[in-house]
Amino acid sequence: MAVIITITGSLARRLAPARHASSKKGDNGTVLVAGGSRFYHGAPVLTSMAALRSGTDLVYTAVPRSIITAVRSFSPAIIALPLPDDKLTVGSANRLAAMLPKRADAAAIGMGMSIADPDAIAVLVKKLKEAGTRLLLDASALIPEILPEISGTGAVVTPHAGEYKRLFQREAGKTEKERISNVQSVAKEYGITVLLKGAVDVISDGRRVGVNKTHNSAMTVGGTGDVLSGLIAGLMAKKMESFEAALLAVYYNGLAGNLAFKRVGLHMAATDLLESLPAAMKPFDKIVK
Repeated sequence: MAVIITITGSLARRLAPARHASSKKGDNGTVLVAGGSRFYHGAPVLTSMAALRSGTDLVYTAVPRSIITAVRSFSPAIIALPLPDDKLTVGSANRLAAMLPKRADAAAIGMGMSIADPDAIAVLVKKLKEAGTRLLLDASALIPEILPEISGTGAVVTPHAGEYKRLFQREAGKTEKERISNVQSVAKEYGITVLLKGAVDVISDGRRVGVNKTHNSAMTVGGTGDVLSGLIAGLMAKKMESFEAALLAVYYNGLAGNLAFKRVGLHMAATDLLESLPAAMKPFDKIVK
């Protein structure tokens, strides 16, 4: 078994990407978020805002036209792209690929999304791969039909135990030791980075294994995983390795959750997590000439 890496503040400082003092808009990454449905407009918003808080320069948020106003009204920082169907269809996937004004460095797909046909996710992933976009899949996008498209790409998947079983058609494991072994095994088998969320987060790219214990019991509230997805995609857009981006992001997410917990206790909402991200991440900022 691989040596287990526990993410700490000192490791986070080494991993945190630096920003050039002379950088201009676009140099720090562009992220596409594709998600949402008639009933779930908040998930892609949380992911988009977290990607922006990660230091990404531009975020495009593709959601069904039926919720576009709600998404746009959350923040003027969101660039919202309307999709014609409430559920992701092959037509919507093709439309989105053609709609993007520029290539996205990274994409987060699946948060709050309804899918009409598994082929639609496959088409979207294939189009983004061809454009050179790095991929993170979460929530509704975690279906077994997607594995052939992402195998060997270094894509990141972020399941909880139930989504892990749906995606890989096997149990995540009950003990920490089992979960570490199983996550490393599937990550190696498919050539991807797997972040299994839980009381102890387990991350592996098949070669390395990391764990994160930086969080609290208030973070069971809905939306914290959407924030995490945005952080990972934002760091991937900065050209971080998938494994290191996932490891750093889950630590940042936990730090922000702990700050929010100090402020509001067990009454946390995912928006409290968002508000705490700058304070959690600022100590790790680096600017180079």
